[in-house]
Amino acid sequence: MTMTSQTADMRLDGNAIGGLLLGVFGVEMTGAMATCGSCGMRGALAEAEVYVQCPGTVARCPACGSVLLRVVESTERTWLSLEGIRTLELPIATER
Repeated sequence: MTMTSQTADMRLDGNAIGGLLLGVFGVEMTGAMATCGSCGMRGALAEAEVYVQCPGTVARCPACGSVLLRVVESTERTWLSLEGIRTLELPIATER
């Protein structure tokens, strides 16, 4: 992926999609650990590079730039692609 200054200006961190992922998964996801299917980097989704000024939302690996996930929403449904994530590790909620 070639990064222009305009593209870099549109880049956010993974915290920008916290609410979107909460709506899709029903749990806080920015702390979930994802392994990039392309380069193998493992990190929290909060560390992903996020672009929201596209058709939908795209999160990319901060190490290699590969697409980790895509989310597209309409008024009737949500499409989710996790094709770039090899594994996604979610903590088990414990009751206190």
